[in-house]
Amino acid sequence: MAGDQATFQGKCLCGAVSISFQHEKPTLSACHCSMCRTWTGGPFMSVESHTEPVIDGAEHVRSYPSSEWAERCFCSLCGTHLFYRLRNGGFHALAAGLFKDGASWPFKLQVYIDEKPGNYQFANRTREMTGEEVVKLFS
Repeated sequence: MAGDQATFQGKCLCGAVSISFQHEKPTLSACHCSMCRTWTGGPFMSVESHTEPVIDGAEHVRSYPSSEWAERCFCSLCGTHLFYRLRNGGFHALAAGLFKDGASWPFKLQVYIDEKPGNYQFANRTREMTGEEVVKLFS
């Protein structure tokens, strides 16, 4: 890893699973797709990692294959949402709430903006992508 990358560490509610990843300048994203909203009870706030995060307590990580190309992972003990990952390619959207440092990361991107319900709106100006644009990006 480059010398200017920092390591960020987070953990689930019960502490059985801890996750660390390296990134130079982490940013927050929100996904408004119907699956994320069902999974999390609202938009899924995450930080992206394009490399495999280090997971301690991996024996407590369970996954749900939510599509042919991705799965959603959670702690089997406390139920904390941990991450969304692509089955191929190493992309992880790590739940932002796991990381204390997350409060300082800028909010930069909203995806599946075309599925966002009209009953909430973020004040931040971000890049916005439709579901079709996201699918094209990862295809």
